[in-house]
Amino acid sequence: MYDTVLSEDLLHGPDLCAHAPCGDVIPAASEFSKRKGMPTYVEAYANDNGQKRLIGYVFLSTDIVDIPAYSGKPVVTLIGMDTRGIITGVRILKHSEPILLAGIPESVLVTFIRQYLGKAADAKLEIGQGRNGATGLDGISGATVTAIAENQVISRSAYDIARQVGIIKAVPKPAARFAALNETLDWAAMVKEGSIEHLRVEAEDVGGVNDGRPYIDLYFGYLNVPAVGKSLLGEQGYTRLMQDLKPHEHAIFLVANGQSSFKGSGFVRGGIYDRIQVRQDPMSFTFRDTDYLNLYHLQPADTPGYKESGIFIVRSASFNPAWPWDLSFLANKADAQKGTKTFAHFDREYWLPARYLEGGRPHVERPQPAWKAIWTGRPVQIALFVLILAATALLYSQRDRLVRASTRKSKPWISIPRTMLWIASVGFVGFYLKAQPSITQVMTWFHSLIHQWKWELFLSDPFIFIFWWFMIATILLWGRGLFCGWLCPFGSLQHLAFKAGQWMGLKRFQKLLPKTLHDKLKWIKYIAFVVLILVSFYSMETAETLAEIEPFKTTFLVGPWNRAWPYSLFVGVILGISILSERPYCKYICPLGAGLAIPGKFRLFGLKRKAECQTCHACAAGCGSHAIDAAGNIDQKECLLCLDCMVMYYDDHACPPLVKERKSREKNGQPLTRIDAKGYFIPLESVRRNLAEKSAQMAGKPE
Repeated sequence: MYDTVLSEDLLHGPDLCAHAPCGDVIPAASEFSKRKGMPTYVEAYANDNGQKRLIGYVFLSTDIVDIPAYSGKPVVTLIGMDTRGIITGVRILKHSEPILLAGIPESVLVTFIRQYLGKAADAKLEIGQGRNGATGLDGISGATVTAIAENQVISRSAYDIARQVGIIKAVPKPAARFAALNETLDWAAMVKEGSIEHLRVEAEDVGGVNDGRPYIDLYFGYLNVPAVGKSLLGEQGYTRLMQDLKPHEHAIFLVANGQSSFKGSGFVRGGIYDRIQVRQDPMSFTFRDTDYLNLYHLQPADTPGYKESGIFIVRSASFNPAWPWDLSFLANKADAQKGTKTFAHFDREYWLPARYLEGGRPHVERPQPAWKAIWTGRPVQIALFVLILAATALLYSQRDRLVRASTRKSKPWISIPRTMLWIASVGFVGFYLKAQPSITQVMTWFHSLIHQWKWELFLSDPFIFIFWWFMIATILLWGRGLFCGWLCPFGSLQHLAFKAGQWMGLKRFQKLLPKTLHDKLKWIKYIAFVVLILVSFYSMETAETLAEIEPFKTTFLVGPWNRAWPYSLFVGVILGISILSERPYCKYICPLGAGLAIPGKFRLFGLKRKAECQTCHACAAGCGSHAIDAAGNIDQKECLLCLDCMVMYYDDHACPPLVKERKSREKNGQPLTRIDAKGYFIPLESVRRNLAEKSAQMAGKPE
């Protein structure tokens, strides 16, 4: 379903069921109509002794709603419903979810959507435990965002069609009553208060060429309100317009600039304006040539320049200006990778400011966006996660105190809290929260910057969202090592495997690769990072497949028991090697680590070095990351901040220069003094001078 190419006839053609498996979602049907209605649906008929009998409806989700899932693209879903409003079948035709590419088998999707069979179109359905009378549904493990988005797609599509065909009776809305305001506003004031709205579509949003102009830059507003209409048209213009309108007719003005036109290039007399629609829960209104009036002039002196203008008339008693409505601009969106075009909607909500309505705006229940539902549904887990991140940053910020205290006799000051963090990272962050950052998020970030940035896409997983902000901040402060070495769930799992090897008595078999070989192999991860980024610009689908070089999905998101054996074997081999060698995947393969190492070059704070480090190789011999070279320099891109070298840096029983000076002092009978922040013994003269200065200060203080 990820690579499926849906034809234009299926997506927008008149005969949906000639190209879509409508019989799968309403099996009792023997015949289907062409698309009808707005939004469109198909009638399904059974044959009763040669007579056609209406038994239900089939509809495509993208004809009704445009709710993005985790990928930022909608899950294209075919839905069947009988004449009582009961869902008879659901079939996913296409999705672009990376987690479902190779991680979750199709059987899991089938099991998920099977839950909707027999549910009413107006039922309240929630992923997880149902609240406030809602029916709870089982989600998709490792793909919660996808499940929540698909739940909204199916529920809202069924509800909207059931409303349109009369299964669910619409509750009449009280008629709008406009407040008697006698004032004239300028353009800026009306834009600020929302009586004029602004919709701007960039050329890049539709796959076009940026020539310095937007694809469409459009302002619109509702003219029936006296204060708004008179401010825009003048007293006489507003009066003439109202005289021409019949009861239940509504005037909407549009002015625009840009590469395109809201009137459409293919408009012919007697046709419809195919570029704009008005939508209001759940009805859509289109415009014919008889619904259009010329607009020659707008009154406000500060009206911006425009190349086209017009007034469109909504002729329907079902339209109520007291409630919010959307102006929808429709465009052909080009997909450069596939060489195809899709129909894209760009919507802007309009809701009259409360002061123009007697009694103010009515209360409107809005469906909660999927990302908000996730954030509000897991407050305890989010708080605990933030607490772990904050504790880690605080702990590392006190590293000098910790490593100074971590002598050979009291080493737990650094090792115990770090081990606790590894356990929390694997158990709580990895397996429970499934908050394992991935190179796929980096690829998505690059593409979002270039094509279209959507905060909703990144907010849809609160733990990954928070994690990335934490990573950005700490990488710029200290480098990538705090995340990679302390908090990465898979990195922590490798280190626990290494510790387990020691506990099993295998310490004498635990070896590092020769430094010369390490220095060659470490570049593999950088090559993997560059290849994945470049391939993603050619084909995101191919890049997602190649991203299986990361074992994160198998380990935490899906589970090795849900994957094909090669994926599980890959994880097993890495962890098996990790028992005998410290973090092999982090050092040689991880493309995410490589991507984080690059900005880490600009960190503010690095680890300390002495002048003697240039000739002393004691730290380098024990560096599990092989991050210290022959000259004693630390390669901060490779360093995982284990701090073992810093413990030695301050230890006068381990650091050779300090050991030498300590022994010399002991031999000569000189008193031992403290080690300063630079890793040297403080000269005795300095100690005496400081004590004398403090004594003098104390002596000079009054009683």
